[in-house]
Order: sequence, then structure tokens, then C-alpha cells
Amino acid sequence: MNPRIRERAKHLRRNLGWFVRDRFPNRKVVREVQGVRMVLPWAHRLPDYAGEDGPYGQNLVQLASLLARASAPVTMIDVGANVGDSTLQVLHAADARVLCIEADPHYLEYLHLNVDKEAHVSVVEALLTPDAKTGAKTAVRTGGTTRFTEGGVEDAMRTVTPAELREQFPEFAGLRLVKSDTDGYDVALVPAIAEEWRDSRPVLFFEYDHRLSRLAGNDPLAVWPRLKELGYRDVAVWDNGGAPLGRTTVDDIAERTAPLEERIGIRALTYWDVAVVHQDDAAGLAALEQLVPAAQSL
Repeated sequence: MNPRIRERAKHLRRNLGWFVRDRFPNRKVVREVQGVRMVLPWAHRLPDYAGEDGPYGQNLVQLASLLARASAPVTMIDVGANVGDSTLQVLHAADARVLCIEADPHYLEYLHLNVDKEAHVSVVEALLTPDAKTGAKTAVRTGGTTRFTEGGVEDAMRTVTPAELREQFPEFAGLRLVKSDTDGYDVALVPAIAEEWRDSRPVLFFEYDHRLSRLAGNDPLAVWPRLKELGYRDVAVWDNGGAPLGRTTVDDIAERTAPLEERIGIRALTYWDVAVVHQDDAAGLAALEQLVPAAQSL
């Protein structure tokens, strides 16, 4: 069979499967994803993205493992924890303590099913916001992820700020790693977390998506000068499937983001995972170097 036809047939089967599974959003299934068992909604896309043993999501796991080798346990905040898949995989690979933050009631049910038995995990049922001024938000779900939009007071999510988190969970005062996947709010949340924990200089790992950032009302390019002001410098970049693309710096990355931009009539179909390390974080830089060497320029 022609490779192009075979690929189209593969996509057709996958999309048909998603269409059927989306009709049953509340059906619970148990899946083993990259060696870790978890409870998922049948419609969740994670098993499809991860495959049998693919690189999807493993960049974060490898980063946490390397940081834990340097100093354990590694303390991590998981913003947009969803069903707890990232947290479970980090715990499977590293000595870690994790603070999960999730606001969507639908995924909170699965998050609790997956992590409540873990002694080193705490869950905050709230929407993390940069400050207390953020207006009411409501959840919009698509394919295993949630985007938060302006909503009415009656269906608004409870909110929490980075300052409130730090006060409520003093055991995370020495925060080492931040993971954020919030469909467009990452570029606002990550600098706010980094500023609150600027004394511990955590490694910042987040989803970087120009289209969703702008849809959420955020400027995706504004994140880089903000992080530079806080002393961050080195950046590793992976594609949305977890394959390493290269290294750059907060000074230079804005000039390399053309693949993330939408063009007239053409929607951008990609985002990046990025890890950003403080200029004074030798262990973080060493971990970055093992995952994506500086010689591999973006």
C-alpha cells in the first residue's frame, strides 16, 4: 500500500475511534501507559499519544529523575494535573513529592482515584491564577484536556494564587520543579510561580502554545523577558510528541518560534514542551545538558 494512503487510513481509524469514545465521556477504564497503571475516561487521548513505549511525556519524567539524583526528594508542583498521569509517572521514576493542582471536577474524580493512595502527593482542588484579580472561569473540555474561559459566577472554579499555595504548603518551600499544562495560561502562570519561589529557583517545564496562549488572552512572547528578569537563561525544547528539537536561551527563543505561528488560512498544529533553567542552577543545567545538549541548537 502507498505510504501516504496507509497513513491516511491510520488517521481515519484513530479519528473514528475517538468519535466513538467521545460518545461515552464518563466510562472509566484502567490503562497501562508507559509502564504505569491509571484510571482514565475512555475518551482520554493519552494512551493514543503515548503509544506502547513512545517518548510522549517522558521528557518531564527524565528531567525529574535527573534532578532527584542530584538532590532527593525532588519537590514538584503539577499545575493542570488532569488525571494525575504526569505525577504517577514521575513517582514511578523518581523519589518525589508532588503538589497537584486541578480545577476541573470531571478530571478531579480521576485524579483522586489515581493519586489518593500515594503518600507523597497532595491535591489542591482549585484553578491556579497569577493573582487574586483574575475573573471567574469555567471549564471547556476537549479530548482529555481542559481549557478555562470566562464564565459566570454560578459555575466558576475556586481559585488559588502562588502566594497562597506557598503559605498553605510550607513543605514545598524548596520547590525544585514546576510542570504546567494549562492550555494557554502557562505563559502567565509560570513566571508568577517562578517569582513566588525565586529563592529556590525551580526548573520550569511547561507547554508552550502560541495559538492557545492568544486564545486565553496572553502574549506568548512576553514570557521570555519576564523569566530573564528572574534570572532564567537556558531553554530546552521538545516537539509536541516529546522528541528533542534543540537548545536556546530566553534571549534568542522568540526569533525561533515561527513554526508555532498561524498563517493566513493555515492553523498551527504544533506546540512545544520547554524546560527553562536559572542561570545559577548548576544541577538543573547539568540535567538539561543530558537531555538536550547545548550543541544541538534549536
